[in-house]
Amino acid sequence: MTATPPPRTAILAGASGLVGRELLQLLCESSSYAAVHSLVRRPSANGALAPKLSEHVVSFDQLPTLPACDDVYVALGTTIKVAGSQAAFRRVDHDYVVATARAGRAAGAQRLAIVSALGADAKSRVFYNRVKGEMEQAVATLGYASVIIVQPSLLVGDRDALGQPTRAGEVWARRLLGPVAGLIPAGFRPVLARDVARALLSATLAAAPGTRVIASRDLHG
Repeated sequence: MTATPPPRTAILAGASGLVGRELLQLLCESSSYAAVHSLVRRPSANGALAPKLSEHVVSFDQLPTLPACDDVYVALGTTIKVAGSQAAFRRVDHDYVVATARAGRAAGAQRLAIVSALGADAKSRVFYNRVKGEMEQAVATLGYASVIIVQPSLLVGDRDALGQPTRAGEVWARRLLGPVAGLIPAGFRPVLARDVARALLSATLAAAPGTRVIASRDLHG
């Protein structure tokens, strides 16, 4: 008879975003996790979500020593428009992601799960895609036994519920989920934030060694 693995401890950064919110719910519901630590920049209403959840208000510019953990999930991200400049965008989507991954590894984590984006490529001439690609390269060198990277297309979810401004691209994404969705190649089709979160959790629990990239075409539930 195969022994049941002991419950894990997870750290999540980015619970205030579309995918992060879904991930937080799934982690708190999962019997695979005995404890979930959410890193936030300001207090949220998520504290009562589950007894296993602990919320930590941190500065991603100077992260504290993180709690001992098994798995690290990073769903941090912004846009150049919201950030205000290319430099500010890079600070969030590259520097903060890499810093969180590095801190999680120092806390003992062996598995890392990252939300990236369709088109991520360190050699891209497109700034957004290049930053995402450079981030992916950086986190793959931190010594994790398993790294899972998802590269979703346009995300679909309820930003109003998060108190966030609606993004024009996502308005079109919601419209494209209608009757014409089947006409769009799977790799470019808008994807539900919850489907991204489910894929990330499933792949991390499977914990195959090495780095695995999950393309957007494989994220549709």
